[in-house]
Amino acid sequence: MRLLLFLAALTATAQTITVSPGGPISSLAAARDAAREARRAGRTGTITIQLRDGVYFLPETLVLTPEDSDTVWEAAPGARPVISGGRVIGGWKKSSGPVWAADAAGPEFHQLFISGRRAQRARTPNYGFFRIDGASPQDKPVRLHYRGNDIQSAWAARGDVEVVALLAWADFRLPIAGVDEAAHVATLTLDPRPSNKEADARYYIENAPDALDMAGEWYLDRKTHTVSYWPMAGENMASEQAIAPALTQLVRFEGHPERGEFVRNVIFRHLQFAHADWNMPEKGYVDTQAAVPAPAAIEATGALDCALDRCTIAHSGGYAVWFARGSKRNRVTACELYDLGGGGVKLGEPRQFPDDNQQNYENVIADNHIHDLGLVYAPAVGIWALQSGRNQIVHNHIHDLFYTAISVGWTWGYGDNQSKGNIIEYNHLHDIGKEMLSDMGGIYTLGVQPGTRIRYNLIHDISSFTYGGWGIYPDEGSSDMLIENNVVYRCKSAGFHQHYGRENTVRNNVFALNRENQLMRTRAEPHISFTFENNIVYFDQGRLLGSNWSGDRFKMGGNIYWDTRTTAPRFAGHTFEEWQALGHDAGSKIADPLFVNAANFDFRLRPDSPALALGFRQIDISTVGPRVPPGQ
Repeated sequence: MRLLLFLAALTATAQTITVSPGGPISSLAAARDAAREARRAGRTGTITIQLRDGVYFLPETLVLTPEDSDTVWEAAPGARPVISGGRVIGGWKKSSGPVWAADAAGPEFHQLFISGRRAQRARTPNYGFFRIDGASPQDKPVRLHYRGNDIQSAWAARGDVEVVALLAWADFRLPIAGVDEAAHVATLTLDPRPSNKEADARYYIENAPDALDMAGEWYLDRKTHTVSYWPMAGENMASEQAIAPALTQLVRFEGHPERGEFVRNVIFRHLQFAHADWNMPEKGYVDTQAAVPAPAAIEATGALDCALDRCTIAHSGGYAVWFARGSKRNRVTACELYDLGGGGVKLGEPRQFPDDNQQNYENVIADNHIHDLGLVYAPAVGIWALQSGRNQIVHNHIHDLFYTAISVGWTWGYGDNQSKGNIIEYNHLHDIGKEMLSDMGGIYTLGVQPGTRIRYNLIHDISSFTYGGWGIYPDEGSSDMLIENNVVYRCKSAGFHQHYGRENTVRNNVFALNRENQLMRTRAEPHISFTFENNIVYFDQGRLLGSNWSGDRFKMGGNIYWDTRTTAPRFAGHTFEEWQALGHDAGSKIADPLFVNAANFDFRLRPDSPALALGFRQIDISTVGPRVPPGQ
């Protein structure tokens, strides 16, 4: 029967399988199986699977193995099909007051989408945060000291009311296990991590039934399988479409790189993916950094030369895409990734693999629009390369998320690092951090990375909660990198901050109008931290140099500095003449660089600029961001 369906859908010349809600092949799994049948019957070459218009609800994750290689999955001409991991929740009835309810028997879910809009899981407080009383908890398990009546003992009895706490650059989500009302202490379910420290840290409560107290919120009673929702103004639940995710993963590439078995040349083109859920272990999770626990809607192990091209991934709970162990030369191009609980694209894994088959490298992430991220996992990253090298992260537009836009490297310090030779250029990164987390930046790096190039990026409006809203942030051990021709402005803590590292080159950049500091260096070491040359630093508030500029193990020269408030800015407590006498900034000048219009963030230089006379090269940022409209 499968073969008959396949023969009905596959043309002998074009090798195309047509999928349509009306059949004869109506599901992605059936199309995959038909292609398998064809190959087993001797068909060679690429098979194209075309999806006609419609919503294709996946009953289970679509799994692709090495036998599914050399396949193009694409929208039929003029069609915009949606591949959904959700299910429709219907039968809504008025419950009490403004709240409606429906039977939600089936898989549990953690998100609800009403006519394409993400509804808020019941939360208290509705706006802002509660504050932990004093130091962040270090007891094992966590003992959270709360204020007033912020936490209720009844929530512990339910077992599924969660505390979501934001601690510096990470978070945790833990159920409440017990409450001592007299001591104002809530016992949670797991131990904290040593880095989870922040005084008077913010947190909120999610999934308490009595937190369903305003329009736009919903609550799922796991015992009765009833979902309740308070509609927004203008919504009528008799006619709105409600979708609850039923799968945490939509597509999984299952290669076996340790055995040399790969999924090759699978292309997704012009497809829309939606409604993957997030989930967590029964006792919750405690994050280290960058939303490690977050799942991905599309995940690949052992994928070679595969691609997502002009696709959309939205309305999901974790990362959009993860090319993991053994994945090489894959592409995510001209896609739009948005409304995500986690981040955009993830490359590689935290661990290193000595076996080349299992390493991750040479992927291309280009021309994508990635935005509105971290809606469940606040520390999620726009594009995150862990132990992964020689990737091209270029021409992306990333904005509106709560942590770092692009993060590369996963080795703290000077140890072995497989994240080398990455090219990060022509990206437009802005509205990052949004005062939610700390210790983050537009571009963040870790470890020794010879060959990594950070060039021609436009980075602005980076804002942290407390410390650490930086434009370009080489963190622990970041070394041997070239940082050039970037324009960075309006960052909270500094345009450039190197925690510690060695022999980085920072040249021909504009760092402008940052708030607290313009440049920062944290640790003095016995080697050269960086060479800072031929840059323009322009500011109207804060300090020029922040943190630690002790010693002489850095090189600075040929730069232009201009503080619009004074002709005599201070250099780490020194006058310019004293600073130069210490051996720094030979050939540098205090001078107005003569931008075309700095007030409107036009940092092109006028022909008579003193920076041009010093050899500064005009930075052309006219082509930053996607070169083609994502999805087209």
